[in-house]
Amino acid sequence: MYINFMTDENKNIYISYWLLLLVFLVGLMIFIGGLTRLTDSGLSITKWNLFIGIFPPITLSEWENTFSLYKEIPEFKLLNSTMTLEEFKFIYWWEYIHRLLGRLIGIFYIVPLLFFTYKKIENKKLIFSLYFIFLLICLQGFIGWYMVQSGLIDRTDVSHYRLSLHLTLAFIILILLVFNYLRVRYYFFSYKDKSLPYKLPMCFTILILLQISLGAFVSGLDAGQIYQTWPLMNNNYFPDDSVLIDLLSIDLFETPSIVQFIHRNLAYLIFFVFLLILILIFKNKDFQHLKKTALLVFFILLFQIFLGILTLLSGAQIFLASMHQMGSVLLVTTSLILVFKDSRIN
Repeated sequence: MYINFMTDENKNIYISYWLLLLVFLVGLMIFIGGLTRLTDSGLSITKWNLFIGIFPPITLSEWENTFSLYKEIPEFKLLNSTMTLEEFKFIYWWEYIHRLLGRLIGIFYIVPLLFFTYKKIENKKLIFSLYFIFLLICLQGFIGWYMVQSGLIDRTDVSHYRLSLHLTLAFIILILLVFNYLRVRYYFFSYKDKSLPYKLPMCFTILILLQISLGAFVSGLDAGQIYQTWPLMNNNYFPDDSVLIDLLSIDLFETPSIVQFIHRNLAYLIFFVFLLILILIFKNKDFQHLKKTALLVFFILLFQIFLGILTLLSGAQIFLASMHQMGSVLLVTTSLILVFKDSRIN
């Protein structure tokens, strides 16, 4: 007897599991990408081979050839000229794992997507959204290559603008995956209650994404290694190597101290915006269904701020900085759950 395992209900379950796996993999990718940046490993692989690059060096001659390519770029000549082959292997493996995981995400995405397409997903909006995410994943691979190129000729590091673009797009992909997961997994989820005014949870999430983009500027400029004091920047609220008019300068995002100042103050704004959300939720009985999720977001937000302060005070110590980046993944994910619950889903 033939049993159809791909009923509409089962399709939703399988798609939700698949999306949840991808959320995990993209979150892991962001975490490893952060460690790749923190260990200065991002320029260790100077040639981008989409298929051949799956295989790492094995023999001594292959390692020496790969190392010789690294020796041609400014980072080695100006910063790492005494690096040994064993030291090179350390940074190589971080970048290799990062790139290999990117390829695996692409495979784990397109193969099931083609299968679900073959099985005819009825929701046209969903299928369009899923293929749009795949295009973004392909674009992300190109932007990663574009970012690395900026550090191979005239610089000892990648452009912080391209780094920020690369990280921001990774989070946009994560956001779309999480929201599609919620829509598929909780297809019948619906509230008749009122939504919070001014789409505050959505505004909060957008502010977090902006803060993440600025965080990439901080990382790219090594701005976390200056003014290692809090709450003041040394003894001032505003950095003493700049003036207020610099906030209007065309070189605004070229000055590490100004970038750190903006990053700090955007964190304060995010905190107060969420305080407003909490007050509205706890004062209005129409928002009782949001309480638990809001408290979870608030806890993660406080922990993320705490990690940010510790990262700053430590001079961007690798463990703390990587935990701070992972905290941003949790914060974005939980804030999206709040957005979803606040929305009236039909």
